[in-house]
Amino acid sequence: MTPTLQVFLLVSAALFSIGLLAALSRRHAIFILIGIEMMLAAANLNFIAFWRFGGEHQPPIGVIIALFSIAIAAAEAAVGLAMVIAVYRHYRTTNVDQFDRLHG
Repeated sequence: MTPTLQVFLLVSAALFSIGLLAALSRRHAIFILIGIEMMLAAANLNFIAFWRFGGEHQPPIGVIIALFSIAIAAAEAAVGLAMVIAVYRHYRTTNVDQFDRLHG
């Protein structure tokens, strides 16, 4: 059995749903970042799947978009982890419920 576009879309929807659940229901900042990364991975899977099943002689637009998305996700992870480390050094917790004391 060869995988079809529908299989890839179902896997992507499941991955996105798990990432959304992780990002919205967790209290620790690291798990929220992991959920966001899962959602970005689901979007990349959609880009690649639509490119793969699109047509015979198409330019690799889906692959290029996925590569840019991976680069953006890496930058987002680096900045997000730096922020989490900075807040942890000050408050000694990664619990986002206690971040309400942050004032600009």
